[in-house]
Amino acid sequence: MRGGEIDLIVRRGATVAFVEVKARATDAFGDPSLAVTARKQLRLRRLAASWLAANNVHGVEVRFDVVSILGVVVRVIEAAF
Repeated sequence: MRGGEIDLIVRRGATVAFVEVKARATDAFGDPSLAVTARKQLRLRRLAASWLAANNVHGVEVRFDVVSILGVVVRVIEAAF
């Protein structure tokens, strides 16, 4: 997709979730979810709007989730922003 990539797009019923996945082997630089900065969030919102328009998807609830993988621990943050 022009302008970047979306890691996962999932749909359950009337909700479409755009998911950013961040992984780190250790917490030396903090939780991986901290890498989803305000700038990254804005880019994901723009990409999501483009994807919805390009795929003619209307009348759905949109949600932005973050999946944080730290070592072998996976944490899903629904409606992260």
